[in-house]
Order: sequence, then structure tokens, then C-alpha cells
Amino acid sequence: MSSDLGEIFPSDASETTRVRQCLAHDSAAKHVSGEAVYVDDMLEPAGLLHAQIGMSTKAHAGLVGLALDAARSAPGVRAILTAADIPGQNDFGHAGREDDRVFAEDVVEYVGQSMFCVVADTYENARKAARLGTARYEERTPILHIDDAIDKGSLLCPPHRIERGDAASALERAPNRICGRVSCGGQEHFYLEPQVSMAVPEEDGDVHIYCATQDPSAVQHIVARILGKPANGVTVEVRRMGGAFGGKETLATHYAAVAALAAVKTGRPVKCRLDRDDDMNMTGKRHAFQFDYDVGFDDDGRILGITFQVGAQCGYSEDQSIAILDRAIYHCDGAYYLPNVTITGYACKTNTCTGCAFRGFGSPQALLGIERVLDEIAFACRLEPLDVRRTNLYGVEKNNITHYDWSIRDNILPRIVDEIEQSSDYAERRKAVRIYNASSPFIKRGIALLPLKYGVGFTAKFLNQAGALVHIYQDGSIHLNHGGTEMGQGLYIKVAQVVAEEFQVDLDTIKVSSAVTDKVPNTTATAASSGTDMNGAAAQIAARVLKERLIEFAAQHYKIAPEQIVFKDGKVRVGNQVLSFTELVHDAYMNLVQLSATGFYKNSRIEVDPETMKGRPYHYNVYGSAVVEVAVDTLTGESKVLRIDILHDVGRSINPAVDLGQLEGGFVQGMGWLTSEELWWDADGALRTHAPSTYKIPVARDRPEDFRMSLVDWSHNLEDTIYRSKAIGEPPFNLAVSTFLAITDAVAGVANHRFCPSLDAPATPERILAACNDLRARSDQSPD
Repeated sequence: MSSDLGEIFPSDASETTRVRQCLAHDSAAKHVSGEAVYVDDMLEPAGLLHAQIGMSTKAHAGLVGLALDAARSAPGVRAILTAADIPGQNDFGHAGREDDRVFAEDVVEYVGQSMFCVVADTYENARKAARLGTARYEERTPILHIDDAIDKGSLLCPPHRIERGDAASALERAPNRICGRVSCGGQEHFYLEPQVSMAVPEEDGDVHIYCATQDPSAVQHIVARILGKPANGVTVEVRRMGGAFGGKETLATHYAAVAALAAVKTGRPVKCRLDRDDDMNMTGKRHAFQFDYDVGFDDDGRILGITFQVGAQCGYSEDQSIAILDRAIYHCDGAYYLPNVTITGYACKTNTCTGCAFRGFGSPQALLGIERVLDEIAFACRLEPLDVRRTNLYGVEKNNITHYDWSIRDNILPRIVDEIEQSSDYAERRKAVRIYNASSPFIKRGIALLPLKYGVGFTAKFLNQAGALVHIYQDGSIHLNHGGTEMGQGLYIKVAQVVAEEFQVDLDTIKVSSAVTDKVPNTTATAASSGTDMNGAAAQIAARVLKERLIEFAAQHYKIAPEQIVFKDGKVRVGNQVLSFTELVHDAYMNLVQLSATGFYKNSRIEVDPETMKGRPYHYNVYGSAVVEVAVDTLTGESKVLRIDILHDVGRSINPAVDLGQLEGGFVQGMGWLTSEELWWDADGALRTHAPSTYKIPVARDRPEDFRMSLVDWSHNLEDTIYRSKAIGEPPFNLAVSTFLAITDAVAGVANHRFCPSLDAPATPERILAACNDLRARSDQSPD
């Protein structure tokens, strides 16, 4: 059964008993007890070999040759693979550009690029042997920075541009005008489980791959392409991942391909698992961005015209950089109406590891850019920052058309901002911060309120589809399979709740099995915060097919009208008699009723003009707001988050407990990106922050004790989504930009809040201290 949205979603589910419940993650107990099985925990098949990769030591060089004799003769080595051993296409890229080589051939383009792999009898032997292989290089000058790439025309595509109105004229006429730049660094995914795949060879040269990937179908098709086989010769299975955050959407394909190639070559099972340092050196990162802005505004702080030049550091290959740049361009408005705007985006090719998907997909960077602009305006006009934000906010009484011509018909931001301002006591606390700063010479506090509008869904229309498979067995137990992957976010429990609600059975009657490509084909990556929206809908469609069959059977068998058959609490009322769900299922089986069904969901409403970038790039918007208070030591640059208040919109939540967990985790991960997680490449293009000893993610003590979260309890999704819920995965990350704004506010206290600090992200102690010193110098030059 297929549905194009249609009327498959109930407009009101106030009587639901399985959805909208605070239920634990289905694998929570296994996670904390260590019983959850990840790829590297699986029982290893007999004869398992291990693959490890030999990496480039140069950022940009011609690859003259490889010296592999020492590696080949090392203990335990069974095979060495290079580009010459690939029977199909030497490309694992998802963008169709053919610039993501499984093994480099004529050129290397970043330090850490794969050149060959060693297959050995143990992990240790493979790892040691891989270090023995060397390469002969013809060095070239690397491009490592955004400005350098733009100056030299090192771009993955022509600049992307979107325009509305006449920004140039608006800037010329504006009574006030500011130009500036703000930059933000990349981010390491730092999933707990590194990249890993295990490939088991099967007859006819086929292969079964157990892979930690967000996109099993992409792995299937791309590995088949690399092996020179049809897709039906490759099966990919994913039970769970130990975190992903976008880092296992495209990049997992590389290591699945290495394992599969080695398995086919040796005829034995092969596992490819990266060491943490190798993972950080080899794999992609969040894109670093820089925003050059020119904004004109009136004395009330209202934006009249603005231009953005957006540069994204994309690394050596395209991966998903073009789509990420486009999402950044779409989110450059933040929560604000921009009447005259021109945004030009540059996808910069650099000799660093590729930029890839990461929670938020370019939108957090864009939000940082526009929020810096609002702060600059507030300082220039001597206005309260929240007043400036309210003045520019999309609202009921002003135009709600975005710069890409999509009408925001469900804008609830004004109410959310009003509610969190009151609940957080923002105004009084802001006064208290100013009083504190006036009497504290070295420790300064800051506070900020951030509104959020976030577009949910895949801009690429073809990705907005999902499939599911539901079996009911004779004993009434249910097998649920769909194309979504579980990476700790709680997708499986939410979709199981949907199916349990349809049949009115207990959750423990439902078994959710691994995502596997021979059960549900042509799946879409679990990404873009759309996992529940799409897979939940597909599963509901399949469940309703089966429910309709059971109703039809019962009506005929018991000779009553279909409307007299009601499913409730594990029972089925059939006229005047009550059967257990199991009894009805067994009766249906005995009477030749098919108890298996597929469901297919698609959203065909996404339409964007590729030339103008205008149209509807998203399914709907999520809204929220956060208030953050921080303290900054202006002598050392150290910062500490003191309190967080969040009010967030998830529509009508399917599982509030899971949503609150995502809200907290996403926000803290965003805090890390903005405060402590710094990627640093040296002048030769080598990543020097490639281990926990040199790269600092947030830990438990970085989470403030005073952390107040609330879900909007009056919201529901105007669009047709499963039980009128909204996505939760990525929006909370964006809310963390409020942390950066609060730090900016605290630093401004050094000069009595007369100047907007020149602070880039991440706001490390070094950057904060530099900004403080800069403000002191500016204050000395302008004593008034």
C-alpha cells in the first residue's frame, strides 16, 4: 500500500495509549549493562581476517608509487589491496562526482587519505603491517583555508546565489550600515563506536556486510558498484550504531567497501575497524564556515538590506557539501524576516579531510552568522538584543515569506519567545548580570535569548520516501522492519509505539529487527531528523493494511459490520464477543488470511527551482528558544555555563522522554562545538587534534546543574506527520548558539558593553582572552 501523505494521520489522538507516552529506549538496559551488540561485539566467524588502511602523509602530492614489500612480508599478512585490485569503480562517493577514491591512484589530496589496505590474521598484525608501507610523492602546494580557496578559484561548483528584493539599493539608503566577518570551525563527530564493517563472503561472489552506517541502501549500491556486481549481490545489515551524528551517513561506505573487497579477494570474512586516531585523521568533519556580511538597518534595529558571502570549507571531495552549503544559505535568515537580501555561497575545495554531514547540516553555522549580525545591530543602536531580535522576528503582523519564497504558515515563535522570557525571568536576570559585572573586575557574566526556526526534511525530493515490513505470526507476536537505522536516538521505540497503537497491543509483543537491505529495499538514510516522520508513517501504513485485513476477515467470519470490530488493550471486540488479539490472528491464519504487509510512504511536496533556489525545500518548521547564562574569566579566557532554559516545539510528541533526551544531548553537543572542540591543522595540512588528549568534547561536568527543559505542550504540526509530531534530532544542536551569544555578552562586559566583541567560534579560552584584550584596547582608544 502506498500513500502520498493523504489522510493517513489522525487529526486528534487524545485517546492514544501507546504513543505520547514517556517510555524508555528499547535498548537502554542493554546500553548501560554492556549487553548491546555492536558490529565489533558480534561473534567473529571462523577464519576472520582484519583489514587496516595505509594513509597518505602529504596533504597534496602526486602519488608516484607505493613501496609495499615490507608490509607484504610482515607477520600474518594474507593480502594487500590497492586501486589496481578494484574490479569495478574506484569511488565510494555518494554525490556522483567520482572524487572519493577507495584507494588513491595518481594523487593524494589530504593527510590521512587511503592508499592501500593490509589484510592480516589479527587486528594488531594488520595495523603494524600497514605502517610499514610507504609512498613516493611529488609534492604540490596544498590549499588549507577558505580565503585561499576562493582567491585561487578552488571551488567544487560555481557559486550558489539566492536573492530577494534589491539588497544593494537598500544598503545604500539605510541610515545605519555595518560590515563584518564571523567564522566558525569544524567539528569531529566523536561517536563512541569508530567506523567499522564486517563482510562475510557468500556463494556466487556475493557478500553480506554488517556495517555501522546510517544509509544501508547507499552502502549496498555503492559497494556493488565498487565490486562490479549488481546490487542484489550485496546485502547490508545494521542492528545499531554507537552514535553517528552524520558521520556514518556517507563515510561508512568506505570501510564497508574495504572489508567487502578484502572478503571477495581472500574468500574469508574480513573486518575493517578504525583506531580512534586513524578515524579522526581519515574521516570527514563538520564544515568550517565564514560569513562576510554587509547589513543596513534603521534606528530601531530593523534590517533593511543585507548581503552575505558564505564560504564553506569542504575538504578534498564533494561528499554532501553542495547540499550542506544550500541548507546554510536557506538558514541564513535564522528566525528573522529579511526584506532585501543577497546570499552568495562558495563550496571551497581544500586539502583537508572531506566536509560531511553533521547534526544540523550547515544550519548551525548559518544561525551563528545571522545572530552575530543581530548582536552587531544591537550594539550599534544601543538597544537590548532581545528587542532587536523581536523587531526582526517573523511574526503574524509582518511578511512571513522566507527569502526562498516559502510561506511560514505555522509561525509560533512570538509566543514561544514570550513564554520563555517569562519562565526564565530573563529581564530581571539580565539586570542582575549588569549589576554583577559593574562590581566584578575580572569575572564577567553574560546572558542571551535565542529564537529558533529550523526547516525539517530532505531538500532533494527523491529522498523523501521510506518503506516498512510488518509480519504478524500465529501466536500474535509482531515482527517490525523498516529502513531506519538506530544510532541511539530512539527511532526504534518510537516506530514500535506507532505499530503498537495501531493494533492496540503491548510493546513487548513487537520485535524490531535490524535494518537490512533484503527486507526493505531502496531505503533513505536516517538523517535530516526525518527518521520517525518517514519510517513511522511507512510502518503505520503497513500495520493498517494488516488491520484492515483482520477486520475484513472478522466481519465476514462472524457476520457483523466492520464498524462493530474494535481493537483495544490487546483485545478485539467483535460484536458482542471479545477475542484476544492472538485468537483473532490465529483464526485469520487458519482461514488463509495473509499476515504480512509492506508500507510505503512518500512526501512529494518538496519543490525547489535549482537555478533560483526558490520554492519549498522542507516539509515543515520546528521552533524553539533558549536562554543561557555564563561566566567568563577575563584573565584566563575560561568560560562556564551557569544555567540553561529551553522551551522547544516537537509538535505532539510520540515519546516525550526520548525527545527530552535528544534535546539535552543535542544542546550539549552544540555547546562543545561552540566552546571547546577545536580542529587544528598545521601548515603542512596534518590534523594535530586527532585524539581525546588534544580534542576536548563536553563531559558531564560541563553540563550546568541548573538545566531546565520544557516541551511546548500546546503545539501540533499543521503538516501531515505521524500523530502530528515534529522532529527532534537536529534542532536542539542549533539552540546551543545561545551559549556563544551569552559568552559574547559576557566578554562585552570588559568594555562596559560599548562594543560588540570580535569573537569567532569555537570560543576557546585563547579566543576569549584575545577578544577581551581587543576590547580593552578599543576601550582605551575610545574612553567615552
